[in-house]
Amino acid sequence: MTEPIISVRGLRKAFILHNQGGVVLRVLNGIDLDVAAGECLVLHGPSGAGKSTLLRTLYANYLPQAGEIRIRHDGGWVDMVTAPPHRVLDVRRRTLGWVSQFLRVVPRVAAIDVVAEPLRTLGVAPDAARDRAAGLLARLRIPERLWSLAPSTFSGGEQQRVNLAHSFVHPYPVLLLDEPTASLDAANRETVIGLIDEARARGAAVVGIFHDAEVRRRVGTRVLEMREPAGGEVAA
Repeated sequence: MTEPIISVRGLRKAFILHNQGGVVLRVLNGIDLDVAAGECLVLHGPSGAGKSTLLRTLYANYLPQAGEIRIRHDGGWVDMVTAPPHRVLDVRRRTLGWVSQFLRVVPRVAAIDVVAEPLRTLGVAPDAARDRAAGLLARLRIPERLWSLAPSTFSGGEQQRVNLAHSFVHPYPVLLLDEPTASLDAANRETVIGLIDEARARGAAVVGIFHDAEVRRRVGTRVLEMREPAGGEVAA
């Protein structure tokens, strides 16, 4: 494998349930992984195996108890575990894209501006950012009459497509995908597969959870099998 863009060593994450007598749920027990440009690593395993926890930890939404998460950024490495908050935010803004299962946006902001926001943050001119956003919204079959409306008024499937457009509008070198095809019809599922393939072709490193076996087969280059923690504990 070529030099990785993501490098993880000894990653451990546990949750302490303070409202249940301090029970400790050990979710990630020494994860090691590397992902290079053009790869799509599929996280696979039963519910409770820690797949979403791993993605959220890679994005620095969760702080692990041990280990390192190095992301190639600005020609060097940033450890998302130890980096200061402003550095983590800079990695997210320019290098690390994220598709969650839920759209979280500022209320009353038009869908086209939600999608354009990552480009505007990087200094792209408003018209150019909105043009790129419009192209993705059209590709993901969001009717033009909805572009000026807040996505909080949309159906679940429409919100997910806005979420996808927001994350694919900038050519992030790293993409973390948590069920990107959930709640999508067959045509839009094909579009998302195409977007992932295009990201890999331009050299993005992708890590994703795909419960759809056909999607896993078509986009994945490698699979990381994850198991529930020992001892009957249930992971997040």
